[in-house]
Amino acid sequence: QVQLVESGGGLVQAGDSLRLSCAASGRTFSRYVMGWFRQAPGKEREVVAAIRSSDGMTEYADSVKGRFTIASDNAKNKLFLQMNNLKPEDTAVYYCTAGSGPDDMDYWGKGTLVTVSS
Repeated sequence: QVQLVESGGGLVQAGDSLRLSCAASGRTFSRYVMGWFRQAPGKEREVVAAIRSSDGMTEYADSVKGRFTIASDNAKNKLFLQMNNLKPEDTAVYYCTAGSGPDDMDYWGKGTLVTVSS
């Protein structure tokens, strides 16, 4: 079992930056692919970014490439999402996840709300 707790969400203006954090406990962090998903009101949940903890390989949704950066601290079992140049369309609940890959995430946090005003 892996427990995930997100933090760092809030209300910001367009163009601002925000850093999300996720604290993981339970099984060894480095054995999983870790990811951030988001779900905006009235929309389907989508993957934002993922990182393979074993070697640091990352992937991003096209909509956030060049603006968001995912990183992990395996020693501290923490996952981060640095979000720059935020846009109103980034408004969503952001979830920290862990699993075998973006299409097979077994563990989910409760989410943290990010609201970007125009």
